Amino acid sequence: MFISEKSRTLGIHAEVQARYGRIAEELKLDISASCCSGSTCSSQLYATDISWLPDTATTLSLGSGDPISAAQLQPGETVVDLGAGGGIDCLLAGHLVGPDGHVIGIDMTPAMLAQAEENRKKAGLTNVEFRQGYIEHLPIESESADVVISNCVINLSPDKTAVFREAFRVLKPGGRLVVSDIVTHGQFTPEQRADMAAWACCISGAEDVQTYTAAIQAAGFTNVMVQAKDATHLDDTKLPPSEQEIHVFSALVTAVKPEGNND
Repeated sequence: MFISEKSRTLGIHAEVQARYGRIAEELKLDISASCCSGSTCSSQLYATDISWLPDTATTLSLGSGDPISAAQLQPGETVVDLGAGGGIDCLLAGHLVGPDGHVIGIDMTPAMLAQAEENRKKAGLTNVEFRQGYIEHLPIESESADVVISNCVINLSPDKTAVFREAFRVLKPGGRLVVSDIVTHGQFTPEQRADMAAWACCISGAEDVQTYTAAIQAAGFTNVMVQAKDATHLDDTKLPPSEQEIHVFSALVTAVKPEGNND
């Protein structure tokens, strides 16, 4: 049966939103539902001190790496986080950019946004805000950000090309893209891509790393660099045999919007 691209996008968004909404709600019951990380791994992911963060922020740490340290954030910078989740990266960024800086976290899931806002209040940060929206259509002004970060989220998008175009749009010339994400060596089949549960669990939506970086370059970015990480946070034994043949791993991807760009 033919499924339109719009229906596919809506279906993926709905599956992802439902799963991460459940994760936010299950936090209240102290149930771990993360595919990527969680409180037991968060202290291992981040090179910076996270001991000051609310427990509810570290418990909802669903990332695959540490874009914060790689971003080398400076006081006064404006940062946009694609897929803020419970807000851990936004809070860390807010601490680093200081009172003259600004951090905007974008997420499509109301339950996650509510938890992120609660975590912001607990952390006492006034330079961080959260907005509901899709990372393919950012509710952000053009050329307003110094840095765009994301942590294990872009793999969940059904339109990664649109995500990178939007990241490029909102960055100032010279701005930096710093992403930790799940990528692959090899492509999933259409049948594997159709597994919505695996997509929402950061697996079947993962893109081949060469295709991933090509989309970043096509959006206009330069100096695209990839640093592969280990995949110990993923349990490959949970994959069907055909998918185990594809190397799924975490990578840190960085890029720069050229100076003097007039898009």
